[in-house]
Amino acid sequence: MWLIGVGSKASFLVSWERLKSFTIFTTLSGVRFKTKNTKNMETITSSNQAITLEDKYGAHNYHPLPVVLTRGEGVYLWDVEGKKYFDFLSAYSAVNQGHCHPRIKDALIEQAGTLTLTSRAFYNDVLGPFEKYITEYFGFEKVLPMNTGAEAVETAIKIARKWGYEKNGIEENQAKIIVAENNFHGRTTTIISFSNDENARKNFGPFTDGFIRIPYNDVSALKEALKAENVVAFLIEPIQGEAGVYVPADDYLKEAKAACEASNVLLIADEIQTGIARTGSLLAVCGNCSCEKNCERQATYVRPDMLILGKAISGGFYPVSAVLADNHIMDVIKPGQHGSTFGGNPIGAKVAIAALEVVSDENLAQNARRLGIIFRDRMQALVEKYPIVKLVRGKGLLNAVVINDTEESSTAWNICVALMNNGLLAKPTHGNIIRFAPPLVMTEDQLHECCDIIEKTIKKF
Repeated sequence: MWLIGVGSKASFLVSWERLKSFTIFTTLSGVRFKTKNTKNMETITSSNQAITLEDKYGAHNYHPLPVVLTRGEGVYLWDVEGKKYFDFLSAYSAVNQGHCHPRIKDALIEQAGTLTLTSRAFYNDVLGPFEKYITEYFGFEKVLPMNTGAEAVETAIKIARKWGYEKNGIEENQAKIIVAENNFHGRTTTIISFSNDENARKNFGPFTDGFIRIPYNDVSALKEALKAENVVAFLIEPIQGEAGVYVPADDYLKEAKAACEASNVLLIADEIQTGIARTGSLLAVCGNCSCEKNCERQATYVRPDMLILGKAISGGFYPVSAVLADNHIMDVIKPGQHGSTFGGNPIGAKVAIAALEVVSDENLAQNARRLGIIFRDRMQALVEKYPIVKLVRGKGLLNAVVINDTEESSTAWNICVALMNNGLLAKPTHGNIIRFAPPLVMTEDQLHECCDIIEKTIKKF
C-alpha cells in the first residue's frame, strides 16, 4: 500500500494496482489524480470535438454556451484547452459551496467505498442520521428524501392533495393547488401543466388539471383564489429565479402565509434554487434576516407548511432533493404510496450532511448577504453609466441584470459570449436577462475582479 498526500489536509492509502489506473499530475495545491478514460470512452482533446459529439449523439434539449469544461475548483472552471473562468451560474445554484469542495468530496469517496445503494427495501445506517440532521437543521419533524428538484415538487403536490382528502375533508380527485404566473418548478408533465411558458408546454399535452394560476407578488389575487372550493395548497417560489430573479415585496410571504392559514390551506415553498444560503439567508423565506451563524428564524422568517429543497443540498456532487413537513402533514404517506429506488441512498445522505455542514461552518449565507450588496452596487453603477444595462435586481448572490433590448433579441446572449471570452461564465434567461449567481465561497477581491470583467464587456456594447 502507498500513502499519498493530497494538499495539506488529507492522505489516503492506495494499492499499487489502483495507483496504476490513475494519471498523476501536480498543481500548486499538491498532487492531484485523474482517472484514465474507460476502455471504450473517446478521449476529448478539443472543445470542437466535444461539441460535435454532443450535437450528433445527444438530444438537443439544451442550448449551452460554446465552452467545454473539464475541471472545477471553488469559484473557477477550466475548459479542455486549459482556459480558466469565473463561474457565475453555479450550475443553477447547485454548487453554492464551490466546485469540488474537499469536505463534500471526501464524504462521497468514503461512502462510495462502503455502501452505495440498498433501495428502501432495507434500512441503512446513514439515512436515519441524515433525516435527523436535516429535520433539525431546517426545523421540521419529517423529511421525504428524493433525488431531483422536479421529483421533490411532484412529491409535495401528492402529499398536499392527500392531506386535503384525508385531513381536510375534500372530495377525492377535486383538490386544487394555487400557483404563480411565470413559475418554474421543473419540466415534468404535471409541472408544465400549470406553467405559462409556452415553449415548455407546446405539443406536450394533454395536461393535468387541478391548478389555479394567479399573478406573482399579488396578495389580493391570492385571497380571491383562496375563495375557490377545494383548495389544498399554495405552491410558491420565494424568489422567481428562472423567470428573471423577481424578488417580491418584503411582506408578501408573510401575508400569503396568513391568508393560507385563514383558509386552512398549506403554504409550500419551493426553495430548490433560492435555498441553502443563496439569497443571503439559509432560506429565502427567512426574509431580510441578520443571522450571524446558524438560522435563528428571526421575525422576518415565514415558516412554510412544506419546504422543498434540492440543488445545493448536495453541493453539486450527487442528485439529492427533499420535502420537509411536520407529522400531521407527512403522516398521510403510507408504505407503497410514494418512493424512489435512489431516494435516501447512503451516498446522497452522507453527501448532503457534509454539504449542509459546509454552509454553516463557512458562513456562506452571511458571505452571500455581504457580497450581494457589493455586487448590486457595482451593477447599479453600470445602469447609470451604460444605456445597454436597464436595471439590476436580486438578493444575496442571486441577481439579474436586465439588458435594454427585447426578449427576442440576441443581445444578452452575445454579451454572455463576450463575457465567456473575457473569462466569466453566465447565461441569459428569458432573452434579455442575464442571471449572475456565483458560488458562495467567492471572496470580495474575486467579486470585484468579476465586476471589472462585466464592466469591461458591457462597455463594448
